[in-house]
Amino acid sequence: MSLTIRTVPADEWEKARELRLAALLDPVAHLAFLETHEDAVARPDDFWQGRTFAASESGEGRVRQFVAEAPDGRWLGTVTVLVERPSDEVRFGEPAKVDQTHLVGVYVRPEARGGGVVDALFRAAVEWSWTVAGIRRVRLYVHEENARAAAFYRRFGFAPSGERVPVPGGTGAYEIEYELLPPAVSRHGA
Repeated sequence: MSLTIRTVPADEWEKARELRLAALLDPVAHLAFLETHEDAVARPDDFWQGRTFAASESGEGRVRQFVAEAPDGRWLGTVTVLVERPSDEVRFGEPAKVDQTHLVGVYVRPEARGGGVVDALFRAAVEWSWTVAGIRRVRLYVHEENARAAAFYRRFGFAPSGERVPVPGGTGAYEIEYELLPPAVSRHGA
């Protein structure tokens, strides 16, 4: 499959909204996202415009959204990268102990799964992460019941960090933190 992996420009907020709404309708959305489709649909256009601007190259550089685009222009998948510094307010999970990026909002349309879309998105997200000054690791969280996602993350090279946090809402479930360290750094600091 011929794909273009690129960042999202601010003026494509409607396509970004459509893809997010599709993601929130996925059968495992309740495991993968902290937002519901109903809440997202109710958000006004200016929310989506601001969110897309922040994740574009025109934004502050602290968020970047990547999409996989088919030759016909249809977006097949996405991943968003958040830059986290120890001095930042915590968005989710444990506070950053080092400068890191956090991958969120991972989604590939069902008809594009198994064709390398998620691999291409993750390569772009991780490569971009290592270009951000000071980044020492890439992290993400996966719901303990989301075996499909966890298997991909391990195959890509992520490993559980040993940290876990309760899923918001008091369900008793946990999100497991996975991390990817730069190629020159081992898990033992050598």
